[in-house]
Amino acid sequence: MLFRTKASQIAKGFKNHQKAKLTFTVVPIGASHCYVFMALILSLINFGCTNTSKSDQSSVVESSSESKVLKVWWDKGFTVEEDEALQQIVSNWEKQTGKKIKLSFFTNDELPKKTKRAIKAGNPPDILVGYNAKTELNPRLAWTDQLVDVSDVIEPVKSSYPETTLEDVHYYNNVAKKRSYYAVPLHQGTIQIFYWRDLLKQVGRSESDIPKDWDKFWEFWKQVQDDLQAKQKQLQQNIYGLGFTYSIGASDTYYMFEEILEAYDVQLLDSKGQLLIDDPKVRQGIIKGLEWYAKFYQQGYVPPDALNWLNPDNNRNLLNRAVVMTPNTTLAIPIAVRQDRDTYLNKLGTLEFPNKPNGKPMRYLVLYKEAVLFAKSKNQKIAKSFLGYLIQPEVMGSYLKATGGRNFPVLKSVWKDPFWTDPSDPHISVVAKTLITRQTRSYYSAQNPAYCIVLEENVWGKALQRILVDHITPEQSADEAINRIKQIFAQWN
Repeated sequence: MLFRTKASQIAKGFKNHQKAKLTFTVVPIGASHCYVFMALILSLINFGCTNTSKSDQSSVVESSSESKVLKVWWDKGFTVEEDEALQQIVSNWEKQTGKKIKLSFFTNDELPKKTKRAIKAGNPPDILVGYNAKTELNPRLAWTDQLVDVSDVIEPVKSSYPETTLEDVHYYNNVAKKRSYYAVPLHQGTIQIFYWRDLLKQVGRSESDIPKDWDKFWEFWKQVQDDLQAKQKQLQQNIYGLGFTYSIGASDTYYMFEEILEAYDVQLLDSKGQLLIDDPKVRQGIIKGLEWYAKFYQQGYVPPDALNWLNPDNNRNLLNRAVVMTPNTTLAIPIAVRQDRDTYLNKLGTLEFPNKPNGKPMRYLVLYKEAVLFAKSKNQKIAKSFLGYLIQPEVMGSYLKATGGRNFPVLKSVWKDPFWTDPSDPHISVVAKTLITRQTRSYYSAQNPAYCIVLEENVWGKALQRILVDHITPEQSADEAINRIKQIFAQWN
């Protein structure tokens, strides 16, 4: 049995248990027993998390007696409330239709791997929903004709989707030789900066002091680290200015590096999804991006173990106050402390990125969470019925609010709810401003499924490791990355 904490317990768990990677539900217990439960949790971390709404942990191969039950695999929520909100939607739909759903949760890192094993065994779920599946898997499945065209699901609410969102799920099927809608967008997110306002106050600074200029912005956090370490030297506690991830095992590494390439106006693919990587300017941009990102680690402004961080670790380090700021693609960090209203409203801050080095506003990469329906499903009609119910504005809007606003709506009609733009909320309102008013684009995997492999292999994480661990030059590392990307595209095409 796995456990997760309520949102109000998460921050405490992060502070007291340095090696915790995930959050689990626990029955309220005395403080003296907390460590026993956490020890059990830590022993289970490396195996991934699976939870079902109707039965025990699911396996890749199911019995034929379950063939009429709709099998749905979903990213595990960050809090118990998030999963409960989805389970309530499932329950409501089951009552309305008389159909049954077996809902299973997996960590976002494990879900694509679990799905690929199930596909290989010939028994994928009916429906798959996951963030990393979006960037690393789904476009490839559409290309190889393993997904169902869901245009009829999208059509009733098509006018409520931004055009850029629809383009993002308009995948190419290389068997049918056409593009169509092979995924249903559910919600979205983009990278933001999260930081401790009260730590800035300790060294006489505030949010108004944070520069908008690219270089000055990042230098600001280095200076804050220097000042805090000098001030806290008597505490014998190291604190770092930047919570950057450099590992191969975390998608956060490539999320951040892709945004850095965007900051330096490095375009890797053209509008037709073809590589531009042989352009000397592109190569030079990749070198500059790698050199820029690596230097903060080399200079000692990032925790040494960031080379091995997994996706939860930058969250954990910020919540532990081991770093002053960190980038993240959802509001998971604020949600972890939202029950502590003073911390949520006053101590923790959310920022947009600074302007690009050329002075222009940042263009943000948008990460969509989408649902796909497998062609091998024997329950396609039922599955489409559930997906159609799920994306009704009132259903999806209520779900996202029940999760605390960790993810932002993708349906424009849901944006009208003042919950999403309330200026008194210092976190959700910033994300709303970014996604509604700023220039955005999709990840390259939407343009060419070969780029899914680039992200799955974490080519950028490997390139950074080569610089920081093996001590090769950024030029050598960039050339290795470029050669690997070219190999991937050549093998795919």
